[in-house]
Amino acid sequence: MSTPTTMVQLSTIDLAQLYGLLQPIIVSHTSSNAKFANWSETFTCSPLAIFEPETEYHCELILELARREGRVVRAVGVGHSPSDLACTTGYMLRTTKLNRLLEIHADKRYVIAQAGITLDALHSELSSNGLAMINVGSISDQTLGGIVTTATHGTGINYGVISTHVMGLTLLLADGSRVFCSRHERPDLFIASICGLGSTGLILTVTLEVEPAFRLKEVQQTIGFHECVRSLDSLVTASEHVRFWWFPAADTMRIFSADRTAEPAKPVGSWLWDSFFGFHVVQFLLFAASTKVIVIDESFRIFNLDCRYQQHTTEWAIPYQNTKACLRDLHDWMTHELSDPQGLRPHWPIEVRFSDSDDIWLSPSNGRKTCWIGIVQFKPYGFDVPYKKLFERFEAILFSHGGRPHWAK
Repeated sequence: MSTPTTMVQLSTIDLAQLYGLLQPIIVSHTSSNAKFANWSETFTCSPLAIFEPETEYHCELILELARREGRVVRAVGVGHSPSDLACTTGYMLRTTKLNRLLEIHADKRYVIAQAGITLDALHSELSSNGLAMINVGSISDQTLGGIVTTATHGTGINYGVISTHVMGLTLLLADGSRVFCSRHERPDLFIASICGLGSTGLILTVTLEVEPAFRLKEVQQTIGFHECVRSLDSLVTASEHVRFWWFPAADTMRIFSADRTAEPAKPVGSWLWDSFFGFHVVQFLLFAASTKVIVIDESFRIFNLDCRYQQHTTEWAIPYQNTKACLRDLHDWMTHELSDPQGLRPHWPIEVRFSDSDDIWLSPSNGRKTCWIGIVQFKPYGFDVPYKKLFERFEAILFSHGGRPHWAK
């Protein structure tokens, strides 16, 4: 939305007035929110000031102050990223109150939303209008702006990272100008911004391609690790959205294969399953028992998993053609670790996902179909656990196969 004409022109505001206009949106230094901590509490920082703007004009005021004082401004959504990408000793701008769905164009299959809207909220709004995101990652806690600027991905060898579904952006640039960019207008700025790590400007709105709401039919089954690697190409291309969970100690792969369907919903929906016990214990027993499970539900419910616990995590993107060799090298490494009573142990299955190539300059999938491999170490009850040696060895193998890091991790 445009800045109302009744707003005072920035150049006419003296510094004292500027402070006064910003005072209502500054987080008090006595507040527990005056410091930043990401969701997993793996990184914290103490910004000079934290702003929580409620309008685009507020954002303009924040950048005006930063220009006059020579300060850096870092934008952050809900801080779900396990990286330190948002950390700063300058100004921090939280976008969580810029969280509205502004326009719905169901006939043309796109919407315009403020960058601070979370995917959970966006799913709800889209669903009520018979629409859905084309692809979604494993969680929906993040803001739309956050997933765009880091090229966050779901899975599907013929589906690009979520940034490829962005049709246009409205940005507030460092000089205070407000611009729209797309593949047709300011295309260089657009390509730089849909994986820009917040460096090109503040994302105000996102024009996002969507599709009519759909259900997914997901088939889950367990096979041996080596069988999975031998059959990799046929498994990955057999369904629209495929991901693997590798259990090194059991030497098995859990295969999740999902396709769009017109069949009626068939969620796995009991209290036992949906509860804490059900999610973690029952599912693990199903995996271990090689049980085949079929679930049909709304798309975002199939795409998403419940990321319940704070964690350290790292994920890397390798060229798809290197997947078999990389998995075999990881298997050799994990076999060595598991044979040693003092060896390293991952807390959770190693996740393997896929995406199509794209032309986004900083996207890890730029120019190549991609396999994403991620590893997790939980922080039980918030306590830290050793993870650096495990991650270093994991990342060294991924790097040797042409790995590029997921920017948000």
